[in-house]
Amino acid sequence: MTSISERFAPLLASIAARAIDREERRELPFDELRELKAAGFGALRLPVDQGGSGASIPELFSLLIELGGADSNQPQIWRNHIAFVEDRLLEDSPASRRWIDEVAGGAFFGGAWSETGSSGVVGTRLSRDDAGATLSGTKYYSTGTIYSDWISVFALGPNDEDLILVVDATAPEVEIEDDWNGIGQRLTGSGTTRFHRVPIDEDSIYPFNQRALYQESLYQLVLLASLAGVGRAARRELVEHVQGRLKNYPHGLDVEPRNDAQLQDVVGRVSALVSSAEANVLRAAELIQRAFEAARDGLDQTPAAIAAAVATYEAQIVVTDGILSATTLIYDALGSSALATPTYLDRHWRNARTISSHNPRVYKSRIVGDYYLNDASPLDVWRAALEKRAEQEKAREAALTS
Repeated sequence: MTSISERFAPLLASIAARAIDREERRELPFDELRELKAAGFGALRLPVDQGGSGASIPELFSLLIELGGADSNQPQIWRNHIAFVEDRLLEDSPASRRWIDEVAGGAFFGGAWSETGSSGVVGTRLSRDDAGATLSGTKYYSTGTIYSDWISVFALGPNDEDLILVVDATAPEVEIEDDWNGIGQRLTGSGTTRFHRVPIDEDSIYPFNQRALYQESLYQLVLLASLAGVGRAARRELVEHVQGRLKNYPHGLDVEPRNDAQLQDVVGRVSALVSSAEANVLRAAELIQRAFEAARDGLDQTPAAIAAAVATYEAQIVVTDGILSATTLIYDALGSSALATPTYLDRHWRNARTISSHNPRVYKSRIVGDYYLNDASPLDVWRAALEKRAEQEKAREAALTS
């Protein structure tokens, strides 16, 4: 029986072969997205009888690491889609089944969640009048949205309730711009999305608090899988470059670089850091799988979701440190020719640094320490942030009306 990894191996090899050319031209990978959709990548988590592959969360993340090794932009592009599908798996309703059918048919879901300005203030809102519900607002860092068929949007309702809305990406009232100008992850489509009174169906509106408790961990772990993929690609290209070098420095221990013990040491250290990153991602994925199973079976998912969050935050600290180190260390084993632009070896560090700046690790070590010292739930951090944001919003409106 062919494994999921084996099934996708030829496609991932093809994506990897085109990655540097796309990076050089800054050409968005629409073709690769279409190929992945056609191969059923977006439906991996759906049960077989619903048109999917029945993949577990660890199986999905193992493949995400491989995908990141082919092109680090790709796992991040799929991040919002993965999270949206996960929630639909836990909800049994006609509306949810509609979206599952869309996913099984190859639809891709982007996301528009982040805004700029004051911390916690959300300007994107759902309004209702006699003509129906409409959405207006502007989102930034809308990863994957430029590729999407549908967009999941975080917005406030008429009574300041937190909502997730599903919006048709092709609606004329939706404006998507590829204006992401970061140093790395340049092809993720993490640009600006504007909504100009977009009509919204009532069955496309979901209360935010109905999402799975492990969703924040899932979101973060996709980024860590991208990082592990960066490390895998950096290791692969490091080995290729060392094997291809024909001369060594006078200080070297062997005239042939591949036989120089010092360079072998660098390759070994890089490999250890990459393998450690992969192991930490898959450990957290196993714990998220337990949280999913508890939620699916109608059990209290809180203990499993807490364990998953702690493991994910621990992984975030270790994986970030490891991959940033690995993508710097590769230059210790290579000559100055490796700095030439055509090698694009620098993309590994740029991509790692960019991914690591999402939900920075600086916030997570304290949360992990508080958990072990005081049994403080990491899930409460997100809830507290939402409550604080609601208070800020009320204070802002009160100030405007006073």
